[in-house]
Amino acid sequence: MAVAVGVLVGAGGFTFRYAEGLSYFSTDPAACANCHIMQTQYDSWQKASHHTVARCVDCHLPHDFVGKYLAKASNGYHHSKGFTFQDFHEPIRIKPGNSAILQANCLGCHNDMVHNLVAGVTTDVDAVSCVHCHRDVGHGPTVGLGGPETAKERSYQ
Repeated sequence: MAVAVGVLVGAGGFTFRYAEGLSYFSTDPAACANCHIMQTQYDSWQKASHHTVARCVDCHLPHDFVGKYLAKASNGYHHSKGFTFQDFHEPIRIKPGNSAILQANCLGCHNDMVHNLVAGVTTDVDAVSCVHCHRDVGHGPTVGLGGPETAKERSYQ
């Protein structure tokens, strides 16, 4: 039993170190590009309009302590599983839960500007998300693996 636990802890420690696991506890956008598949998103963020005012975590994670680390844990699990087994969609697409976090963060930062536009329609199933019209705000015009997506591929939101 001790050998099995030792092998498990050793393999887990090696994987955590190899994947630069501690960097994911930071707010440095470069950590998001640790995984080569996110390099295009990182590069396009550097050219986007919010580059000087928002980092990855400002848009893609809840701002409360518990929610932030729960989302990081969930995303970390799904990302490591997807990249280990290569069973993720290309180009990468935001999942509904993360899309809700993104929408809440857009509205949180821009509440003064959009309050009258979105009052009462943020929870409707048919509510239009901010990125429906402002898709290039966070990542600039080039997003996705292999270059810009076609209009059909971009219509997932």
